[in-house]
Amino acid sequence: MKIVVDCHGNDLGPSVAVEGSVRALSKYDDIKIILVGLQDEISKILSTYDYDESRVEIYPASEIITNEESPTEAVKKKKDSSLCKAFEILKLDKEAVGLVSCGSTGAVLTASFLKAGRIKGVSRPALCPILPTQDGGKVMLIDSGANVDCKPINLCHFALMASSYAKAFLGKENPRVALLNIGTEDKKGNEFSHECFALLKKMPINFVGNMEARDFLSGQYDVVVADGFYGNILLKSVEGTVGFVMKELKGVIKKSFWGKVGALLMKNGFKEMKEKLNVSNHGGAAFLGVKKLVVKGHGAGDGLAFEQCISQVRTLAKNNLCEVIESEIAQLGDGFNE
Repeated sequence: MKIVVDCHGNDLGPSVAVEGSVRALSKYDDIKIILVGLQDEISKILSTYDYDESRVEIYPASEIITNEESPTEAVKKKKDSSLCKAFEILKLDKEAVGLVSCGSTGAVLTASFLKAGRIKGVSRPALCPILPTQDGGKVMLIDSGANVDCKPINLCHFALMASSYAKAFLGKENPRVALLNIGTEDKKGNEFSHECFALLKKMPINFVGNMEARDFLSGQYDVVVADGFYGNILLKSVEGTVGFVMKELKGVIKKSFWGKVGALLMKNGFKEMKEKLNVSNHGGAAFLGVKKLVVKGHGAGDGLAFEQCISQVRTLAKNNLCEVIESEIAQLGDGFNE
């Protein structure tokens, strides 16, 4: 199988994209990588590695889409950008199963809509990141920002797609799906929440009810469903809180001699916590509902992050996630179509 890698648009440049690709090639012997971007620059970086040249192809692109640009305008105007060329390959090459990019989230989503196309029956594709939980597991959040204005039927499709994703990637036989709300009681929330709750109960998924935001990382849930507006707020709140706590902890440790001694004694524990919270260790956010696999990595992701994203695409391709989603959406009865 071929996996397309957009080498530009991320914070650390093409070197980490190439590093992650070479690492993935050494780990898996059943993949080929298509690196898309500035050819001379990529070739120069590749020359510093030992790798199977027969499994790597460089596809040239002369432009780069940055985070500062309007996603829609950039995708429409920069036809020769690494991102647009990557999606062109993904669409035209039958052997290409998926794409990895750590560039502009908006541009990746726009290109997915315009160039990859929706799976038949899916009302709205949605972004689904994975986060670590307190019990050592993982939880998926869908949608985390692709659709800020939603209808209840959209959340039903989100729930079904993410449930299939949790089965394919996390190995969950019967993923626990919850609806983000202001309380756990069935009647909590606004009218939109009530409509979503009633429909989700009828879905062929393991819907376990409402979830309060404070329980997001508790390990009690495998999938949390929300519209993109509130899902993004939840995700950014978690990221901000984790950053705040880590900075405060460092400040407290540095204040006193005994704080430094305590930190030294807990060195292994802090290292373990840092690894657990490292975004590079949890793969990227899958954009579910488009015809081929698209994984959006963290903009500041390193070589490990790219490797994890490539591994993610490989796993999902082996489990035929896109085909499974199309089949399950098609089996939904009346009342579950937009």
